[in-house]
This record gives sequence, C-alpha cells and structure tokens, in this order.
Amino acid sequence: MIEGKTVTAIILVAGNSTRYGQNRNKNFEDVNGKPVLFYSLNAFDSNTYVDNIMVAVKKDEIETVKEIIQKENFQKQIQIIVGGNSRKESVYNCLKEVTTDIVIIHDGARPAIKQNYIDKCIESMKEFKGVTVGVKSKDTIKITDENHVVLNTTVRANTWIIQTPQCFDRNILFNMHEKYEQDEVTDDCMLLEKEGYPIKIIEGDYTNIKITTYEDINIIKQFVKLT
Repeated sequence: MIEGKTVTAIILVAGNSTRYGQNRNKNFEDVNGKPVLFYSLNAFDSNTYVDNIMVAVKKDEIETVKEIIQKENFQKQIQIIVGGNSRKESVYNCLKEVTTDIVIIHDGARPAIKQNYIDKCIESMKEFKGVTVGVKSKDTIKITDENHVVLNTTVRANTWIIQTPQCFDRNILFNMHEKYEQDEVTDDCMLLEKEGYPIKIIEGDYTNIKITTYEDINIIKQFVKLT
C-alpha cells in the first residue's frame, strides 16, 4: 500500500494478435513451460503494492484464461472482464469495475516485466497522476507526412519508446476515457496529455519487449529466465 492508496493491476489480453500471424492469441503460447499470460499474472500477484488484478479478455477466451489461473497458486483476487474491440475499450471496461485509487495497466504480452519497474511506477504516483515505463530510442526518429516525406527529426536523447506498465489515478483516467470516448489513442498516457497532465517516464530496459510476431517467442524465452 502507498500512503493509504489501493492498487488494481489491469492486464490486457483481448487483442487480435493479427501481426502474430498464427491464428491464435499470443498470450496463450508456451514459453519455458508456462503460457505467456502466466508471467504477467505472476509478476503482479507477487508485487507488494498491488491489491487485486483484472484481466481483460475476449468473451470466447474466458474459459482459457480461467484454466490458466486455476492451474496456479495465485494469492490475489483475479477478476476476468470482457474486453472491447480496441485496447482503449478494454481498459475502459475494466475501469468501470475498479474500486481502488490507482490502476497499473500492463500488456499481457510483455512477460519479462521486472518487479523494480512495477514498484517505481506505483511509487511515482506520489508526485504524478500518470506514469509509464519506457526506454530511450537507440535510433534517430524522423517524423514524416502521409507521403513519407520527412517533416522533422527528433532529438534522440529526448525520444522514448513507450512500454508498459503504465500507472494512473483511477478517477482521472476514468474521466479522461469518458471525455475523449471518440478519440483514438494507442496508450492511456495520451488521454492525460490532452489535459496537460505531466507524465513521468520510468526508464526501463530493452528486455521488456512486447511479443508481436512469432519470432519474438524465441527472443522472450531468453528474457523470462532472468525474471
């Protein structure tokens, strides 16, 4: 617990895994004897700040997630929520059920998340209303127009690749979801940014990759050994 605040972890597994290219949900793939989802569940179940867990799931995959949960000896309450047609909708569906002060949102397909980053995200909520893990870009990033013509170049030292977890004041994030219901966003920080809330970035590491393509499975098998 942080200053009397309660924390819910939201784990997102309701995506379509389109880029994965295997016609199945990447969160259920076997990695070193456990499904991908297990590692995220285990990380937040083991964290001392987290009070309970919600998992956003496709309706037709609820039973699969239930089986994964039932096979393990998790200590915290884990609630399954039916996800939406987008990441944003899935988060919103969870937020409607959250009763805690803080939410920490994580992609189920990032199984190599470390306790240190979960802790730092939640601890930073003492000063900020929105926090995310990220890594500095190793490459120069250029911004283009729709015809792929360069408009400008970012300063590499100030350019970050955003990961999860991301941590928020539950009430503020819920209000932003309702206010910007029609807006398309790729992460929840963007909603707070629209209202001028400063977002703190916790520097993570490059092992916290999101499984996107099938080739990533072999990469992640090396990283989860370290967690």
